This record gives sequence, structure tokens and C-alpha cells, in this order.
Amino acid sequence: MMGFGMFGLIFMILAWGVLIALALWVVGNLFSQVGRRPASTGDHLTARQVVEMRYARGEITREQYELMKQDLR
Repeated sequence: MMGFGMFGLIFMILAWGVLIALALWVVGNLFSQVGRRPASTGDHLTARQVVEMRYARGEITREQYELMKQDLR
């Protein structure tokens, strides 16, 4: 009977350890992404590069692209 009790105690400690580690991991990942820029925007893009990327993705028409390029000159 004593051996089973020790197994239960060890299992309980391991289970709580896994739950605490999981909770810390989740909280750490949530707060590490606060304020982080999306990877696709890069750190040092010029306004012209942003316009070119938007045109390449199809977010703006050719006319809008040309107008924005003229404004940026």
C-alpha cells in the first residue's frame, strides 16, 4: 500500500509541475508578442516599398499605385 501512495504523490507533483510550466509558457508567449510588428512588414521599409508591396499583393489598383508613387517623389 505504501508503494502506491508514493506513486500517487510523485504523479501529483509531476502533474502540477506540467500545468504550471504550461501556464508560464502560455503567459510568456502572449506577452512577448505584445507590441511586436508583423514579420512581413520588416523594420526599415520606405514608403515607396510599402506602396510596391501593396500593389504586388493586389491591395491597390495600378492607378492608385501610380498616384501614390507620384506623391512620394
